Amino acid sequence: MINHLKLIGIALFSVLLVACGSNKTVDEPVVESSREVIEPDVLTSSSDDGDVVEETLYDNGLAAGVDTVFYFQYDQATLSSAARAALSAHATAIRETGRSVRLEGHGDERGTRDYNLALGERRAKAVADFLAIQGVSRSVMEVVSYGEEKPVSLGSSNASYAANRRVELK
Repeated sequence: MINHLKLIGIALFSVLLVACGSNKTVDEPVVESSREVIEPDVLTSSSDDGDVVEETLYDNGLAAGVDTVFYFQYDQATLSSAARAALSAHATAIRETGRSVRLEGHGDERGTRDYNLALGERRAKAVADFLAIQGVSRSVMEVVSYGEEKPVSLGSSNASYAANRRVELK
Protein backbone atom coordinates (compact mmCIF):
# COMPACT_ATOMS: atom_id res chain seq x y z
CA MET A 1 0.00 0.00 0.00
CA ILE A 2 2.79 2.42 0.95
CA ASN A 3 4.74 1.60 -2.22
CA HIS A 4 1.68 2.36 -4.32
CA LEU A 5 1.27 5.68 -2.50
CA LYS A 6 4.93 6.51 -3.15
CA LEU A 7 4.55 5.76 -6.86
CA ILE A 8 1.41 7.86 -7.06
CA GLY A 9 3.18 10.67 -5.20
CA ILE A 10 6.16 10.54 -7.55
CA ALA A 11 3.86 10.55 -10.58
CA LEU A 12 1.92 13.54 -9.24
CA PHE A 13 5.17 15.34 -8.43
CA SER A 14 6.43 14.85 -11.98
CA VAL A 15 3.15 16.13 -13.42
CA LEU A 16 3.44 19.15 -11.14
CA LEU A 17 7.01 19.78 -12.31
CA VAL A 18 5.90 19.73 -15.93
CA ALA A 19 2.81 21.87 -15.25
CA CYS A 20 4.81 24.47 -13.33
CA GLY A 21 7.48 24.73 -16.01
CA SER A 22 8.02 28.10 -17.57
CA ASN A 23 8.40 28.86 -21.26
CA LYS A 24 10.61 31.85 -20.50
CA THR A 25 13.92 31.92 -22.31
CA VAL A 26 15.58 34.51 -20.08
CA ASP A 27 19.08 33.59 -18.95
CA GLU A 28 19.22 30.38 -21.00
CA PRO A 29 22.78 29.09 -20.94
CA VAL A 30 24.73 29.49 -24.12
CA VAL A 31 26.50 26.18 -24.33
CA GLU A 32 28.04 24.94 -27.52
CA SER A 33 27.99 21.21 -27.78
CA SER A 34 28.59 18.74 -30.53
CA ARG A 35 26.31 16.29 -28.71
CA GLU A 36 22.96 16.45 -30.40
CA VAL A 37 22.00 12.79 -30.21
CA ILE A 38 19.26 12.10 -27.68
CA GLU A 39 18.90 8.34 -28.06
CA PRO A 40 21.80 5.99 -27.37
CA ASP A 41 23.90 5.08 -30.40
CA VAL A 42 23.23 1.67 -31.89
CA LEU A 43 25.86 -0.60 -33.38
CA THR A 44 24.59 -3.06 -35.99
CA SER A 45 26.55 -6.24 -36.54
CA SER A 46 25.97 -9.75 -37.80
CA SER A 47 25.98 -12.78 -35.55
CA ASP A 48 27.59 -16.09 -36.49
CA ASP A 49 24.31 -17.39 -37.91
CA GLY A 50 23.81 -14.33 -40.14
CA ASP A 51 21.20 -12.54 -37.98
CA VAL A 52 21.56 -8.78 -37.62
CA VAL A 53 22.23 -7.84 -33.99
CA GLU A 54 21.84 -4.34 -32.55
CA GLU A 55 23.86 -3.36 -29.53
CA THR A 56 23.44 -0.10 -27.67
CA LEU A 57 26.69 1.76 -27.16
CA TYR A 58 27.38 3.05 -23.70
CA ASP A 59 29.96 5.47 -22.45
CA ASN A 60 30.99 4.32 -18.98
CA GLY A 61 27.51 2.92 -18.35
CA LEU A 62 25.64 6.00 -19.61
CA ALA A 63 24.04 6.59 -23.00
CA ALA A 64 26.81 7.45 -25.47
CA GLY A 65 26.66 10.84 -27.16
CA VAL A 66 24.03 12.24 -24.79
CA ASP A 67 24.64 15.31 -22.63
CA THR A 68 25.30 14.69 -18.95
CA VAL A 69 24.93 18.31 -17.80
CA PHE A 70 21.43 19.75 -17.38
CA TYR A 71 20.78 23.47 -16.98
CA PHE A 72 18.08 25.31 -15.02
CA GLN A 73 16.41 28.69 -15.03
CA TYR A 74 17.17 31.19 -12.27
CA ASP A 75 15.84 30.01 -8.90
CA GLN A 76 14.20 26.94 -10.50
CA ALA A 77 14.51 23.17 -10.24
CA THR A 78 12.32 22.27 -13.22
CA LEU A 79 13.69 20.03 -15.97
CA SER A 80 13.48 21.23 -19.56
CA SER A 81 12.04 18.96 -22.25
CA ALA A 82 15.55 18.49 -23.69
CA ALA A 83 16.85 17.42 -20.26
CA ARG A 84 13.96 14.95 -19.87
CA ALA A 85 14.70 13.45 -23.30
CA ALA A 86 18.40 13.02 -22.50
CA LEU A 87 17.64 11.63 -19.05
CA SER A 88 15.27 9.07 -20.58
CA ALA A 89 18.14 7.76 -22.69
CA HIS A 90 20.41 7.67 -19.64
CA ALA A 91 17.74 5.88 -17.60
CA THR A 92 17.66 3.08 -20.17
CA ALA A 93 21.44 2.78 -20.07
CA ILE A 94 21.56 2.85 -16.26
CA ARG A 95 18.89 0.15 -15.99
CA GLU A 96 20.62 -2.06 -18.57
CA THR A 97 24.16 -1.67 -17.20
CA GLY A 98 23.36 -1.52 -13.48
CA ARG A 99 25.63 1.51 -13.16
CA SER A 100 25.52 3.78 -10.10
CA VAL A 101 25.22 7.51 -10.75
CA ARG A 102 26.08 10.62 -8.83
CA LEU A 103 23.84 13.66 -9.35
CA GLU A 104 25.72 16.86 -8.51
CA GLY A 105 23.54 19.95 -8.10
CA HIS A 106 24.95 23.45 -8.54
CA GLY A 107 23.79 27.06 -8.38
CA ASP A 108 25.10 30.47 -9.33
CA GLU A 109 26.64 32.86 -6.81
CA ARG A 110 23.47 34.87 -6.14
CA GLY A 111 21.75 34.13 -2.84
CA THR A 112 23.17 32.89 0.43
CA ARG A 113 25.43 29.87 0.67
CA ASP A 114 22.74 27.86 2.50
CA TYR A 115 20.06 28.81 -0.03
CA ASN A 116 22.25 27.78 -2.96
CA LEU A 117 23.10 24.45 -1.29
CA ALA A 118 19.36 23.78 -0.87
CA LEU A 119 18.62 24.85 -4.46
CA GLY A 120 21.40 22.61 -5.82
CA GLU A 121 19.92 19.74 -3.85
CA ARG A 122 16.39 20.43 -5.19
CA ARG A 123 17.79 20.40 -8.73
CA ALA A 124 19.66 17.13 -8.22
CA LYS A 125 16.57 15.59 -6.59
CA ALA A 126 14.44 16.67 -9.57
CA VAL A 127 16.80 14.67 -11.80
CA ALA A 128 16.72 11.73 -9.36
CA ASP A 129 12.90 11.81 -9.27
CA PHE A 130 12.72 11.78 -13.06
CA LEU A 131 15.16 8.87 -13.30
CA ALA A 132 13.18 6.98 -10.64
CA ILE A 133 9.98 7.45 -12.64
CA GLN A 134 11.88 5.99 -15.62
CA GLY A 135 12.59 2.86 -13.58
CA VAL A 136 16.05 3.60 -12.18
CA SER A 137 16.42 2.32 -8.63
CA ARG A 138 17.05 5.02 -6.05
CA SER A 139 19.66 2.72 -4.52
CA VAL A 140 21.98 3.40 -7.49
CA MET A 141 21.61 7.19 -7.26
CA GLU A 142 23.58 9.54 -5.03
CA VAL A 143 22.38 13.14 -4.71
CA VAL A 144 24.96 15.79 -3.79
CA SER A 145 24.74 19.57 -3.75
CA TYR A 146 27.68 21.91 -4.11
CA GLY A 147 25.58 25.07 -4.26
CA GLU A 148 27.77 27.88 -5.57
CA GLU A 149 31.04 26.23 -4.50
CA LYS A 150 32.09 24.70 -7.85
CA PRO A 151 31.34 27.18 -10.65
CA VAL A 152 32.28 26.28 -14.22
CA SER A 153 32.18 29.93 -15.25
CA LEU A 154 33.58 32.75 -13.15
CA GLY A 155 32.04 36.16 -13.46
CA SER A 156 28.87 38.06 -12.74
CA SER A 157 27.26 38.01 -16.18
CA ASN A 158 23.99 36.32 -17.07
CA ALA A 159 25.91 33.85 -19.22
CA SER A 160 28.15 32.88 -16.27
CA TYR A 161 25.17 32.53 -13.96
CA ALA A 162 23.32 30.37 -16.51
CA ALA A 163 26.31 28.06 -17.01
CA ASN A 164 26.57 27.50 -13.26
CA ARG A 165 22.90 26.58 -12.70
CA ARG A 166 23.21 22.88 -13.47
CA VAL A 167 23.13 19.25 -12.46
CA GLU A 168 25.95 17.00 -13.60
CA LEU A 169 25.33 13.29 -14.07
CA LYS A 170 28.51 11.37 -13.15
